[in-house]
Amino acid sequence: MADAALALPDVVVGWMREVGGGRVTRADRVPGGASREAWFVDVELPDGTRRELFLRYSRVPTPKDSIFHSLRVEGEIMAALGGTDVRVPGVLAVHPEVEAILEERVGGATWFYRIADPDEQVRVAQDFVTCLAALHRLDPTALHLPSLGPVRTAREHLEAELQVIRGRAAPADRSIDPLLEISLDWLDRHMPAYESPVVVVQGDTGPGNFMYEDGKVTAVVDWELAHFGDPMDDVAWLSLRTVQDTFTHLPDRLAEYEALSGHVVDEDRVWYYRLLAEVRLASNGSGGSTVPASGSGWEGRDLGNRLIYSMLHRRLTLEALGHLTGVAAPELDLPDPPPAEEWHQLYDGGLGMLRAITAREEDPLALQWSKGVVRVLKYLKELDRSGRRLAEAEREDAARLLGRWPTDVAEGRRELALAYREGQVDQEVYVGYLWRQVRRDDYLMREASGQLTERTWPPLR
Repeated sequence: MADAALALPDVVVGWMREVGGGRVTRADRVPGGASREAWFVDVELPDGTRRELFLRYSRVPTPKDSIFHSLRVEGEIMAALGGTDVRVPGVLAVHPEVEAILEERVGGATWFYRIADPDEQVRVAQDFVTCLAALHRLDPTALHLPSLGPVRTAREHLEAELQVIRGRAAPADRSIDPLLEISLDWLDRHMPAYESPVVVVQGDTGPGNFMYEDGKVTAVVDWELAHFGDPMDDVAWLSLRTVQDTFTHLPDRLAEYEALSGHVVDEDRVWYYRLLAEVRLASNGSGGSTVPASGSGWEGRDLGNRLIYSMLHRRLTLEALGHLTGVAAPELDLPDPPPAEEWHQLYDGGLGMLRAITAREEDPLALQWSKGVVRVLKYLKELDRSGRRLAEAEREDAARLLGRWPTDVAEGRRELALAYREGQVDQEVYVGYLWRQVRRDDYLMREASGQLTERTWPPLR
């Protein structure tokens, strides 16, 4: 290709050429990177050899109130961990102005579920636990991490974070999501007594955020949520990612973690940080809303992926809150869907066409987004078939609590949130309503979500 990548701005391509030491011959966007774009970059050096690099890039600066670090801070974290027993990619350069970081490309795959051999799965999982234990054995005061601030007690770090989350979750232009508020209030009142030792917590750690090859972890990636704190915070994140991408038998891995790290797994603290992990995620956007707000930009994003994971995280939040408060989920009878209408065959035809496309698609990003479109169509099909019936059931549910019929589901949700805040609806009653709401939404999302519909928090022992 030419010495430029048309999909990347000249300022980034020129910078890659300068720090890479040669001509950029390849820049292909690949799946991954979560909130940032991921690119495979090849640089041809003057002697004719090729240098394989990896670019993480964001077209807009990281917002100041984001839960995610800027790429500059991520580069600082990986540089500080370089040379330790924690395997991280080598950082070549961080762009001085735009959000971009250039790394040495690490070999291996990302998605754990694609390992076909069960024995290899165990070997990779054990090796990752070795890396996590190595991270938690490090003395954070000996690492050069100025952007994370001074190392204090775990409780002090937790108090400061909860304060930041509350400010982020309820900015001046909108009110806080009620489930987020209930969860935050509980977390504020029940902070663990644990104070030390404090460790570097990766955050969002586990399958999907490390690379593996030949039964070994080649690199632990994605440090955008790293912070100082309680090691059980990372154990909670590992259990969360285990819900999303199966990770062998978690109790076995945690027993190995205890032996390697010297930290005993405290189930009560892990459940606390499970709820906190969900609160972190919800506070960064729509508070767990399943459907994106009107007018929100989705260009360059996988909407299908967002739909199913927003649904999963809202359900997991209620499961964690219910476990911690002792409030069981209410029963809800969800009858079989009505018979298909004549036009529903058009959904099936469109889905069949997309499946044929994905079977022939070689570009990994196009393949991922094609699957995302499949999820959107499956969800739209269920909305068309059962959405009105379940919306009417939620209106009736809201009417029993409000004493009047809301005009639609959106008004019912707004009015009930207000009634709860004003003390007109008891918290336990309101959480029961939220559970029924989530179960209806989850029912509509079941075909799009596939196996995720059945996933829940894994056992720890």
